[in-house]
Amino acid sequence: MWTALLIFFAILFVIITRLFIIVEFREEVIQERLGKYKKTLSPGFHFMIPFVDRAAYRQEMREQVIDVPSQTCITKDNIEVAVDGLIYIKVMDAYRASYGISNYIAAAVNLAQTTMRSEIGKITLDDTFSERDMMNENIVEEIDKAADPWGIKVMRYEIKNISPSNDIVDTMEKQMEAEREKRAEITNSEGYREARINESKGEQQSQILISEAQRQRRINEAKGRAKEIELIATATANGIRRVSKAIEKPGGDIAVKTKLVEQYIDQFGKIIKSTNVSVLPTETANLKTFFEGVGTLNRHTQNSHSSSSANPQGPTS
Repeated sequence: MWTALLIFFAILFVIITRLFIIVEFREEVIQERLGKYKKTLSPGFHFMIPFVDRAAYRQEMREQVIDVPSQTCITKDNIEVAVDGLIYIKVMDAYRASYGISNYIAAAVNLAQTTMRSEIGKITLDDTFSERDMMNENIVEEIDKAADPWGIKVMRYEIKNISPSNDIVDTMEKQMEAEREKRAEITNSEGYREARINESKGEQQSQILISEAQRQRRINEAKGRAKEIELIATATANGIRRVSKAIEKPGGDIAVKTKLVEQYIDQFGKIIKSTNVSVLPTETANLKTFFEGVGTLNRHTQNSHSSSSANPQGPTS
């Protein structure tokens, strides 16, 4: 009796599980009837005929993230690098994803790997680090074309790591060190050049200032000499003017001649002292007579002035 009851409940459970199906909100189910496609079941509660209908495929309708395993690729400059990535796909048509390909996940991963090898082979090692966005776009475009019959949409592809071999890494580190040293030398040379330029500009400015100062000094000296000459000329002119006025007075010409004779005698005496002279010119013998005449003329002039002063009205008749 217990065996029959157990068999009854088992048969009832099988019938119930095959009679009803619940499709979750995140998926779609492919219903087959007698081995043929019947319809695509959307999320909700559905009735099925036991032993006639069955849920053949359950497709995840959310976006899926698939890890693309690391693989060895060869760049355009024949350098081996290990590349891995992530591919983001989404099932757009559950029918084509079920009947268009047996395993769309494996197909997308393999296609991503082959496309990645092709893209890496088009660029050099240095460009692999700077052209990631371009490679990601190309991979998405190529996979999307192939996956369209499968009802799959490739949302994006992201390269995770690009790892050269250890020898290449050492070479790159040496290259980067050499590049840094070169940049440091360039920076130092630029600084030295700027310093020399600044020094030359400072020297040039200094020379300009010195030349300006010297020019101004010469101008000032010239102005001073001109002023001095002007003052001397003015003083000389005033002296000459006064001498000329003095000469115009009575006895002025005699005074001038007397001054000239004194200067002559003074200079003649200096010449005699500095030289050995045994014979004198004849004009020297007449000097005494000249002085006596000058003295007589001078006394006569003084007497005339005295008489004029004593009798200002002239002689009386």
